[in-house]
Amino acid sequence: MKRDQSPVLPGDGATDYERYMRTGALLGLQRTPAEMIHRDELLFQVVHQSTELWLKLAASELTEAVAQVDAGDPAAAEVLLGRATLAVRLITDQLEMLTHLSPVDFQAMQPALGNGSGAESPGWKRVRSLSVQLGRAFAGHLAAGGTEPAALRRAAPADPVHRLAEAMLEWDERVSLWRVRHYQLTLRVGGHAPAGTPGSPANMLAKLVGHRFFPDLWQVRLNSPTDNSGTARP
Repeated sequence: MKRDQSPVLPGDGATDYERYMRTGALLGLQRTPAEMIHRDELLFQVVHQSTELWLKLAASELTEAVAQVDAGDPAAAEVLLGRATLAVRLITDQLEMLTHLSPVDFQAMQPALGNGSGAESPGWKRVRSLSVQLGRAFAGHLAAGGTEPAALRRAAPADPVHRLAEAMLEWDERVSLWRVRHYQLTLRVGGHAPAGTPGSPANMLAKLVGHRFFPDLWQVRLNSPTDNSGTARP
């Protein structure tokens, strides 16, 4: 007997998949062909709108990670932070789609963008704020246990606090790699002058490339003692 495929969920759409995923609204968020001044606006919007979705997920995971650190559960926070980190890795990878834009094509579609800038991304602003909160929560967790950051290099690899610290370093690194790739694309696609050129939009991105949310943890890594082979110990 054939199973009934009739939709049972409320909402618009011929199937429950369409209704649950809200594909009508989702696929209607891009400019129509009649609105476009350049065909590659679709590519540009898809990359950036999907980035906002992944950042929304990352922000959700970071919010819960902060709560878990405050609750004294670094192991749970590590798992959540790992999910947020993967989201940043994915948005970094999808930037490759923008390499299909030439500087000429990008300049042709710029009037459609107005004065918009990636720095105005609400998803990124939220993620940045939550990263700062995570750093504060972790510092508070260490202080509550009477632990100095330097002591983390002597902790066992399986120690939950040590593992969370490693996950925080990974998060910082992935965000930095995302910034680096974004900076490279501003030069390749945006046609901007390199950092250091007066008035270049690339200047701000270049400054952010070396930014770290958790400088104390990086300092611990830099000061890690080495064994006789010269290999740094955690």
